[in-house]
Amino acid sequence: MKHILLCTILLLSFSDLVGQSLRDLFKSVDSSVVVIHVKEPWRENGKLMGYERGIGSGVIISEEGEILTASHVIQNASQILVECPNGEMINAEVVRLAKSADVALIKLRQIPADLKVAKIGDSDKVQIGDRVAIIGSPHGLYHSLSSGIISGRHINQSQTSGFIRNEFFQTDAAINPGNSGGPMLDMSGEVIGIVSYILSESGGFEGLGFAATSNIAKDLLIDSDIPFIGIDGYFLDNKLARTLNVSQEGGLMVQKVSNLSPAAFAGIEGGEVTMIYNDEKVTIGGDIILQVGDIVLDHVDKIMELRNTYFNKAKSNIPVRILRAGKIIEMNFEI
Repeated sequence: MKHILLCTILLLSFSDLVGQSLRDLFKSVDSSVVVIHVKEPWRENGKLMGYERGIGSGVIISEEGEILTASHVIQNASQILVECPNGEMINAEVVRLAKSADVALIKLRQIPADLKVAKIGDSDKVQIGDRVAIIGSPHGLYHSLSSGIISGRHINQSQTSGFIRNEFFQTDAAINPGNSGGPMLDMSGEVIGIVSYILSESGGFEGLGFAATSNIAKDLLIDSDIPFIGIDGYFLDNKLARTLNVSQEGGLMVQKVSNLSPAAFAGIEGGEVTMIYNDEKVTIGGDIILQVGDIVLDHVDKIMELRNTYFNKAKSNIPVRILRAGKIIEMNFEI
């Protein structure tokens, strides 16, 4: 009986400690978590029918008003409006985006007076079984807290966007629509992930949530010089290039173009028909970029050459050669 009583007391004590830790964590970080409101164009057969509104979350990471969020929250937005913890609504613009890793960096167009910045942690130090917390706006319930553990770590590379490596934490912390883009935090309050998606048969949370790791977000968005271009691309292999009647052995097929991006202003067009190829979902029918400047995109290795040669911080006007509906088109691309 004494043994049972002792175990009960220990369990209650541990529960109180965890509760206190979560309370302190929430109080210290919540003031850097924002709600992201987006307006997205709704089209049918290429015709603009109206606008849809969406909601997501984000976390402020710099005194300059930079915010980490999920790319799927903002990539199609024609307007991004950030609701700060004090209720102030501020417009934001996209700085950089990595769709395959589902992370994006946006920046406030003006700085609120009481700006609070979250600290980014080292996700490589995180281990399976570590306790984590998530702050976001599930189903529009602003600044909600959920907690759980790290259930797994998943690393892969995709042919989308030039074989960018991505890494996700798996967690049983509750994630629902509106949480996307919010921070995953370790118990010291540091950001170790950006909430991405769930796996569910019912459409609701079933204990399988995923967040892009903070180190991947840092590598692709914060430490990178590659600007936001606005193209969700898929590099064609020889087989698919021949199937689509491309005259060279490869090319960057444009699946989608983000609104208000350099690609959109240049007139580059995305696809409309989705298919499965090599176990990946691919959207075809859009422009196929054959050459940028003097770099012919006939092999996937040319993507890195393209980034190193042209995609830097300096503004430049670059000639681009594309295949559209069987015809070769020349245009200029300003970044």
